[in-house]
Amino acid sequence: MEADFVIVGSGSAGSALAARLSENGQHSVIVLEFGGTDWGPLIRMPGALSYPMNLPRYDWGFVSEPEPHLGGRRLACPRGKVIGGSSSINGMVYVRGHPRDFDHWAEQGADGWAWPDVAPYYQRMEDWHDGGHGGNGDWRGRGGPLHVTRGSRENPLVRAFEDAGVAAGFERTHDYNGEKQEGFGPMDRTIWQGERWSAADAYLKPALRRQNCTLHRCLARRVVIEHGRATGVEVERGGRIEVVRARREVILAASSINSPKLLMLSGIGPGDHLAEHGIEVVADRSGVGRNLQDHLELYIQQASTQPITLFRYWNLAGKAYVGARWLFTRTGPGASNQFEAAGFVRSRAGVDYPDIQFHFLPLAVRYDGKVAAVGHGFQAHVGPMRSLSRGSVTLRSGDAREAPSIRFNYMSEAQDWEDFRHCIRITREIFAAPPFDAYRGDEIQPGPEVQTDDELDAFIREHVESAYHPCGTCRMGRADDPLAVVDPEARVIGVEGLRVADSSIFPRITNGNLNAPSIMVGEKAADHILGRPPLPRDNRQPWINPRWEVSDR
Repeated sequence: MEADFVIVGSGSAGSALAARLSENGQHSVIVLEFGGTDWGPLIRMPGALSYPMNLPRYDWGFVSEPEPHLGGRRLACPRGKVIGGSSSINGMVYVRGHPRDFDHWAEQGADGWAWPDVAPYYQRMEDWHDGGHGGNGDWRGRGGPLHVTRGSRENPLVRAFEDAGVAAGFERTHDYNGEKQEGFGPMDRTIWQGERWSAADAYLKPALRRQNCTLHRCLARRVVIEHGRATGVEVERGGRIEVVRARREVILAASSINSPKLLMLSGIGPGDHLAEHGIEVVADRSGVGRNLQDHLELYIQQASTQPITLFRYWNLAGKAYVGARWLFTRTGPGASNQFEAAGFVRSRAGVDYPDIQFHFLPLAVRYDGKVAAVGHGFQAHVGPMRSLSRGSVTLRSGDAREAPSIRFNYMSEAQDWEDFRHCIRITREIFAAPPFDAYRGDEIQPGPEVQTDDELDAFIREHVESAYHPCGTCRMGRADDPLAVVDPEARVIGVEGLRVADSSIFPRITNGNLNAPSIMVGEKAADHILGRPPLPRDNRQPWINPRWEVSDR
């Protein structure tokens, strides 16, 4: 129970770290994971994505405190409690983020994390298969551990959505993860040969075949810090408390919820808050647990006049057919997450790169599957990407088994409400465009009677949902920044031999889903940990709409 590096968490970043730190055979690595196996059809089958994120076997089951701006609603915050972490229970959507997101990171003090710095790590990690749908392959990676593919796009509604976005005056893009994010086009996903391709599949399982990389199932209780240096992790396993020793470094990759919790349990965080729970202060870092961010989204639903949606499988016989076909052939509807078309647009003139994201689904149903489809319909998930609202993760107690208190403080800025009203109105505009004429029935949600700002706000307050992208709670910045938690090499400021490398170190949330940038953080942090020179910078600039100063499209 001793290694050069001890990694807490086997998720998106943790799996990448385990693989890269162990790949040259010179260093030993122990990965600590509380969750169990990722084997089983509910995880492996992409079409079953709504199940694992709602099962206590696979999900930590976090929920927010009552949200004051959403009528006191408590929103779910699923995090993967399983090998592969949240990459084993997510929607498998692959979005790098916009290059300008990372330039902003660097401006905020994350030196060396601008787009030219991170682009080579995206290329190193990817094995991109364009599926014949085009795109600028020069911007993408080939031969990396993470398979990135596209769906069959056979359902005519998928093409109708893309064409409708263009008909409404927005751009078309053949690869939003390439030079041009802005526009409507195919969705990338982490699915390979009909199965979920998680970070565990890409990185951890190959690493565990090496003699110098092992996985231990246990509950991490705190980081052991002696004379200002992290020397191991105290864990509970089989009812016993023991310490897993780290000869070189401890790396937390336990999620934007559990990483700040572990830091605070270890005495690193806001001094007053730690003292309230009787925890001795090792490093008074007021930024630990602060800066919590997320994406919210709405489901805008339209009835379909043609029986071509996934609703035809929304019955016992249909689900049995989908499941059996996938089980025996790894094909059919079960082999796709069904998010096969995407859109990234700007909310208004003066915004230089997209700040609204669309996922399109040829079914009218909630993401978690809890509300049954009402008949043939389709929907767009839509939401702003860069809310100014900020929340926090704090301790309820000093007990490592107790979930922390999560306060997102959603919709606390007036701009959030304006942005969401705009999201609803432009989605209606897209659904009203000619490419949908052959399919468009009545609006299901919000409903044609919901029109005024007050009516839209009431709908938003009641129906907005998390997109499950929490991040930012151990923000990266310069060492002299009092609110930064880690420096630009992911080292915890004020403690030797301890790093955090997961979505919690994001200075600001990126455009789109967070799995890809979380893996990138693990890839890049590994080079910092090993003292390797960074990969050569890629100085190509992204496409920016020449009309950005005067128009939203």
